[in-house]
Amino acid sequence: MKPSILSLALLVLLHGVLARATPYQVVTEEWAPYNYQDEGQVAGMATEIVRAIMALTGDDFSIRLTPSMRATLVLRNQPRTIMYSLFRTPEREDQFKWVGPIAEESIYPYQLASAAQPVHTLEQLLHAPRVTTRHAGLIPALLQSLGFNNLDRSATESQQLYRMLLAGRTEIIIGDSDAGVAYYSRQLGIAPGTLRRIPIEVYRSSLYIAFSHDSDDALVAAWRAALEQLRSSGELQRIQRRYREPGVQWPAETP
Repeated sequence: MKPSILSLALLVLLHGVLARATPYQVVTEEWAPYNYQDEGQVAGMATEIVRAIMALTGDDFSIRLTPSMRATLVLRNQPRTIMYSLFRTPEREDQFKWVGPIAEESIYPYQLASAAQPVHTLEQLLHAPRVTTRHAGLIPALLQSLGFNNLDRSATESQQLYRMLLAGRTEIIIGDSDAGVAYYSRQLGIAPGTLRRIPIEVYRSSLYIAFSHDSDDALVAAWRAALEQLRSSGELQRIQRRYREPGVQWPAETP
């Protein structure tokens, strides 16, 4: 049953005094278009969702953007910590308390549309000369477990992936969702049709907000109720649509 406005109000009252007495820190990292820095401010789809939740619950926790991969370490090691956006995996399930999903996303590889050897199958992808991904995180670990022996994990940030591909320093990149590729293409001025999405879904999962295990259950319940209010009112979908406008037109696949 979806929470009513009354039940949300009761949850807010239950956790309000505790939250004011022991404020929480909210951390995230650069992974556009969900969380990123824009003119010195933390922005993005997931950031808007988190702020909309706090507007409903009455929380006013500060949001801090950390260097890549550090947010997860903070979540694991520091008390009263909230992190977004995080894929909810079986390995992580018991480590945190979860609120979500806030979005469902897929990760595909990309190559230049002008590539002399278009990749169509997983077998071709596994035997490509080089596949570049970020240096750490869920996706590099997943690719390694799938038997990719051609991984280049030298990229420390997402923009570096695209620059390497455009400069001919790699043949294939893996690291972002469709919305992320569209965002970075706009940021770097990559013309529509320059990139080709390889039709191999290497990962699909939902993004969540994660709470450290010591977090108060009333706070977690209030955030869950607020998210459901955003979902039932249509506001969650409106936020998502603003970040999912097609920025890159993919060439039609050749059978």
